[in-house]
Amino acid sequence: MLKQSSLFYLYNKEDIFMTIYRKLEHGSQLVVATHNSGKAQEISSLLAPFQIKTYSAGALNLPEPEENGSSFHENARIKALAATQGAKLPSLADDSGFCINALNGDPGIFSARWAGPNKDYAMAMRTMYDKLQPFSDHSCYFISVLCLAFPDGYHCEFEGRIEGNFVWPARGQNGHGYDPIFQPKGFSVTFAEMSEGEKNKVSHRGLAFQQFIKNCF
Repeated sequence: MLKQSSLFYLYNKEDIFMTIYRKLEHGSQLVVATHNSGKAQEISSLLAPFQIKTYSAGALNLPEPEENGSSFHENARIKALAATQGAKLPSLADDSGFCINALNGDPGIFSARWAGPNKDYAMAMRTMYDKLQPFSDHSCYFISVLCLAFPDGYHCEFEGRIEGNFVWPARGQNGHGYDPIFQPKGFSVTFAEMSEGEKNKVSHRGLAFQQFIKNCF
């Protein structure tokens, strides 16, 4: 059995590929590669059972890299590699977005930019509502890609996605970002009406974390 987990191991049999992931030890230090305090808190909460000591990139005054990737995977990788090089610690980045099917997947990778430099999500949500008026299809989804990176350049990625519907008016005071307008399938409440624990069990980020935890702890 292979013991070395710092390299990708590819096993090709009937077109099945297996990856050996690098492990994080309980009690490790980790940079959460974000300047968004709400996202940093959510990720820290998900890591709490593993006694991981987290520092946000914002708290460490690390510069924000230019997110010029064309996909969630590329942007997560950009952020994780920038943070791990800046802090010389393992880093975990999340690139997530809100995608509305009737708007061709917008705002997508530009979800944060729709809120503008002042992070005015109320304005962004109103803009989405206005753009959706000609359409009867209000289906949408949240997607999250996590990238774990180490100072030596190693990195791996995990994706989670949850389907739901755009609701208006916005409902709930919890969470952050576009949580008040997203009602996941099978639920009568929005993300912003759920407790942190309830949301973490079903959210896009929670689903990505399940894969991350399974493979990296």
